[in-house]
Amino acid sequence: MVISNLFLLLIIPTILFGLYAQMRVSSAYSKNARIPSRGRITGAEAAQAVMARAGIHDVEIVQVPGRLTDHYDPVRKRLALSRENYYGTSLAALGVAAHEAGHAIQHKVGYSMLKARMTLVPVTQIASQILPFVMFGGLFFGGMGGLLLEIGIACYFVLTVFNLVTLPVEFDASRRAKVELVNLGIIERDEMKGVSETLNAAALTYLAAFISSLAYLFYLLALRDRD
Repeated sequence: MVISNLFLLLIIPTILFGLYAQMRVSSAYSKNARIPSRGRITGAEAAQAVMARAGIHDVEIVQVPGRLTDHYDPVRKRLALSRENYYGTSLAALGVAAHEAGHAIQHKVGYSMLKARMTLVPVTQIASQILPFVMFGGLFFGGMGGLLLEIGIACYFVLTVFNLVTLPVEFDASRRAKVELVNLGIIERDEMKGVSETLNAAALTYLAAFISSLAYLFYLLALRDRD
């Protein structure tokens, strides 16, 4: 009964918060994707300008399929933007593009938290691949225990650390984006509201991921203590 109550207290709220974060980012992005910037500069041009200001000229900017699939690849030195943000001139497009350029700046200056995140990527990928089998095994065998439980705890520990490190990386990239968009004259100060709304909503998804992995970690630890 105690474990069931703990599941309700820890897991259900995190699931609801995760859904809220996804709805919030979708709503904020859709809203600000309909607001064109006065400068009519595309997301790709904005990302290029932000990186050029930081002395970065060896990062390729490419278009990738999908919606909100934008990311910076520090290994390939490639900044990927979805079509809507690559060609778009909206406040949302500029915010997302500048945010990814912020990651490129972090890479160039050797931002410590980005280094830590890059170091954790391989083990995090392994944990993410193992975890579904662990959870499925728990259901198949009628509950988690013994070695299966210990593997689950290890996986969620890795994910929690990775998600925790991700938070300052994402917040710092957004901070750099906002500063550079204004300093370069790409947007005017009164347009910052739309950019901030988009990036702040996106930040909620990273916070939700951290809270979720932490909640599952606590839950599995409680299961072990019970045994």
